[in-house]
Amino acid sequence: MALDPGSARVKEIARLSQKDARYETGLFLLEGPQGLKELAQYPELAQEIFVTESALERYSAEISMLEKAGVAVEQVSTRVMEKIADTKTPQGIVSVVHHVDVEFSEIVETSPKLVVLLDRIQDPGNAGTIIRAADAAGADAVVFSTGSVDPYNSKVVRSTAGSLLNVPISVGVDMQEAVIELQSKGMQVLSTSAKGESLPELPQGTLATASAWIFGNEAGGVGAELAALADKTVSIPIYGSAESLNLATAASICLYFTAFAQRANH
Repeated sequence: MALDPGSARVKEIARLSQKDARYETGLFLLEGPQGLKELAQYPELAQEIFVTESALERYSAEISMLEKAGVAVEQVSTRVMEKIADTKTPQGIVSVVHHVDVEFSEIVETSPKLVVLLDRIQDPGNAGTIIRAADAAGADAVVFSTGSVDPYNSKVVRSTAGSLLNVPISVGVDMQEAVIELQSKGMQVLSTSAKGESLPELPQGTLATASAWIFGNEAGGVGAELAALADKTVSIPIYGSAESLNLATAASICLYFTAFAQRANH
């Protein structure tokens, strides 16, 4: 029997666009084909997938793979898709997925080489793009401080382009405690500021060691007390006329400089 747009089940799924509902249920919505392709690698994370007829035809290979792995797939009308999707022009696929975050202690236990610490990041697009960059640079984890945007916010999820499933994340972490814990395990912690040492001029080998980068709030930067705990403060030089770099762009540059140095070292 086809799902009715006004049914309690549809309303329940649509509620996952709200933070309270996401944390009550431990579920979030992953929209679009890119998320579906990533989910095909982690079928155990999927609770159920809703697709329109046209999307079912277009992405039959990925959907078939997930069905074979035991994931429930349900075809729905365009009207139902409009109710449960967060985007104005849905792509015809909404996956209901279990939360993927882990405890910070689990990240520390893996002896990470590259960790991203997000200090009160507010912009969903920045947060999602940083997760995507961290995934691309081979980072071991992305850690969200208390007071940061929810990584399961639909705009964050879309901005990750599926990378949310690939890189371990931890949420609601006390950043000062995290920095001290990572340093106790031998990691160097780097903070970012316009007044720091120029990234390209750091002594050779500085970034080759296990490193954690702190990226701060879009308006206020890294908190002063947190920045004081860092082993080194680093800046990205501006060679042209731009006043500054977007936070996600700056984070991507720092992560790739570190990834290059660590791989060259090995």
